[in-house]
Amino acid sequence: MARQTRAQRRARRAQMNPGSEAALPGGPPAPPPRPTARAASRPEPAREPRAARGGGVRGFIAESWAELKKVEWPTQAQLIQGVVVVLIACVIVGIFLYACDLVFKRLVQDVFV
Repeated sequence: MARQTRAQRRARRAQMNPGSEAALPGGPPAPPPRPTARAASRPEPAREPRAARGGGVRGFIAESWAELKKVEWPTQAQLIQGVVVVLIACVIVGIFLYACDLVFKRLVQDVFV
């Protein structure tokens, strides 16, 4: 979802609280009045728990598909370049580990045995 502009947020707040007016033109709305002692003594009405929107397997698949549409997939050239970089790195690390193995093998056989 795209971010809302400041004007859109102000318009939404004005619709939600039509009685609140801004302290200055264009400024944030005045804070709501504080609750009184009578309002605090009234018990809250029992509320039913809201069901989650789009729950279950179908909702999960729909949300996953929507997220996959947002992914910027690499082009074929980028994919090939990435594979080549990984293969070269693997060869370099393999040669380094092989050399270390030869050195330590000789060290262990000559010094410790």
